[in-house]
Amino acid sequence: MDYRRLRKNEAIRNYVRETRVCLEDLIYPLFVVEGKNKKEEISAMPNNYRFSIDKLIEEAKELVELGIQGVLLFGIPEKKDENGTSAYCKENIIEKAIYALKQNVPQLYVIADVCLCEYTSHGHCGVICENEVDNEKTLPLLAKAAVSYAKAGADCVAPSDMMDNRVAYIRKALDKNDCQTTAIMAYSAKYCSAFYGPFREAANSAPQFGDRKSYQMDPANRKEALKEVEKDIAEGADIVIIKPGLPYLDILWQVKERVNVPVCAYQVSGEYAMIKAAEKMNWIDGKKVASESLISLKRAGADMIITYFAKSFAEEKKKNC
Repeated sequence: MDYRRLRKNEAIRNYVRETRVCLEDLIYPLFVVEGKNKKEEISAMPNNYRFSIDKLIEEAKELVELGIQGVLLFGIPEKKDENGTSAYCKENIIEKAIYALKQNVPQLYVIADVCLCEYTSHGHCGVICENEVDNEKTLPLLAKAAVSYAKAGADCVAPSDMMDNRVAYIRKALDKNDCQTTAIMAYSAKYCSAFYGPFREAANSAPQFGDRKSYQMDPANRKEALKEVEKDIAEGADIVIIKPGLPYLDILWQVKERVNVPVCAYQVSGEYAMIKAAEKMNWIDGKKVASESLISLKRAGADMIITYFAKSFAEEKKKNC
């Protein structure tokens, strides 16, 4: 068969195209800060911002008009301490943001990231004991945060900490607190990646000592990722995340082939920043490269994609309608 006959013009290429990225596939990450009338651009992530809640509502309304269905929230508190108290205290920043979104944009699907790194003074994802992250002491705090977000109206919580047994701990806490309908989207294969740099600037969450190699995954490991995913599903995860996206397409593919729950790819801040930087230098066509990168994630098996390109994708789609 001569495949060139099926590439002859745009019409036939559209008819035979195997993979399509739809607006409904995309989840947009948003950063929330305390205060009012704040919209602070993140230098390493052009066109992405830290929003105060009043500005977050404005942004959310615009996103819904563009057709974006879901957002992933990250909180940046005014105060940090060793135990990340601002992640789960009464009227914490994410709790307030979720409540405001559900009051003003109820149709938006709200996912709340669950981790302590943005809230701890040391920047690690859990409680520190003798310069090590204490897994068991961290679990109750993650559960408190998850319950806080669920009770505020979150549709889904997304534990990104990579503590052992945290999905089971959070599921039990949610069910005990009458939050049975709150889904868990687990960062199941989260690698200790150098691609997170721009995010750590955005959230001011870089570790103040050491690194996260003792709890995030070694980038060299494949079989470990499959085991981590299967363990999270057994503990009650409704959706699993592979993070980062493009450098781990092989993991994404193998997970999708192996499990029977939805699989999400997280196209992380470093992936976004590299494309935007190269675009700024006129080395690439940024829009085409962004589109191609999303197609690759979908082709590898992603049912949904968390991406900082979601809004620009939606704007481009609306412009071309």
